[in-house]
Amino acid sequence: DAEARALLALMLLQHSRRDARLDESGEMVLLEDQDRSRWDRVQIAEGLELVETLTGVVGPYSIQARIAAEHARAARADQTNWHRIGLLYGQLTRIQPSPVIELNRAIAVAMDQGPEQGLELIDAIEGLDKYAPYHVSRADLLSRLGRDGEAVEAFRRGLELSTNPVQRAFLERRIEELEKN
Repeated sequence: DAEARALLALMLLQHSRRDARLDESGEMVLLEDQDRSRWDRVQIAEGLELVETLTGVVGPYSIQARIAAEHARAARADQTNWHRIGLLYGQLTRIQPSPVIELNRAIAVAMDQGPEQGLELIDAIEGLDKYAPYHVSRADLLSRLGRDGEAVEAFRRGLELSTNPVQRAFLERRIEELEKN
């Protein structure tokens, strides 16, 4: 079954980044800052091979696997094909509407077209007020736009909603960095 192959590809590609998600001291490392040499190349090769078998398949797992493949193919974060990722999230939104998928699409648009465009899309999403990644994503884009006061407020809201200790420590550091500016 194509969607089962897609799910396996997605799992392999996501798991391939596991060792790079935390630094030596156990602190969270954002995808764009991860040391890609720590990604598991065997899992990536297997996942990409499976993605290649999905020609013509359009299901939620196949689209998510294609998104993960775009990240895996980029040797460096700045080589990520964010335009394609945004298109794939748009396709996923059409077949599986969800505010979380809309948020992911907005982030891809921000990475492709700039933080203003991404923030505009994020601010139009409804139903995520109690979802920490929504506020953290807004905060990141506000920070990239130099709107540090608003970014601190959004990071604080994300911190209030976060229960993960590693994520909480990351958000506390981001707030502290912005307040120093």
